[in-house]
Amino acid sequence: MPGKEMTILEHIEELRQRLIRIFAVVVGLALFFFLFEIRFFDLGRFYIPYPYPNIFHNTAAGIIKFLEEQVLPSYVKIIVTSPSEALISEMLLSMILGVVVGMPVIVYEVWAFVAPALYEHEKRIIVKLTLPVTSLFIIGCVFGYLFLVPFAFEFLYLYASSIGIITYITINDFIMFIALLCIAMGITFEVPAVMWGLSKLGIVKPESWKKYFRYFVVFSIIYGAFITPDGSGITMWFVALPMIILYILGYYFSKKTVK
Repeated sequence: MPGKEMTILEHIEELRQRLIRIFAVVVGLALFFFLFEIRFFDLGRFYIPYPYPNIFHNTAAGIIKFLEEQVLPSYVKIIVTSPSEALISEMLLSMILGVVVGMPVIVYEVWAFVAPALYEHEKRIIVKLTLPVTSLFIIGCVFGYLFLVPFAFEFLYLYASSIGIITYITINDFIMFIALLCIAMGITFEVPAVMWGLSKLGIVKPESWKKYFRYFVVFSIIYGAFITPDGSGITMWFVALPMIILYILGYYFSKKTVK
């Protein structure tokens, strides 16, 4: 392993410094999304975005309004049940946006901390996984946003609408519902990359994935039931089926490419 050997205290100090930098970036971005809105300067054929101070219609509030129009059924309205609920929800969304936008810095700091402890071939494998892992996570989040979230809202609220009950959702539940499902689907789509990485590192043999398939099917169903909010058993398959398909793809890819 290359690099100068460090003491435990030096490792702890390095970790502290990197965590401080991550915290500063995430909080700084969160403050930006909470204190500014994005406006556009009209240049005729082009629009140039620029930040404009506005704590009452900030970037987080604009995103909440956009999501309401895109994924929430027209007969469902967002409400607040306490004076501070909207404020807290916008702060929460700003923090989520801070983590998402600051992810390159987070990844870099984590990589810089663990890289000295890795062998060269391990570094090459992790670097090769960077693009697939990022791409699969984004694809999973988009899949969840475009298919799972609208279907879940429509399916769950249709029961109340069908018997004439007025339907509402609190702003906090609305944000957490979307964030949970999108992040869960993003993690779900990482399955092939994780399988290939473990096989490439020699931790799991490619043929072993076939032996574990039945256990993974059970795990996928439990995972899908855990992260989906209804007890109907319908929406959980939107999570479980892609996981099973991705597992099969991960097995064949590992078998073909890993010696």
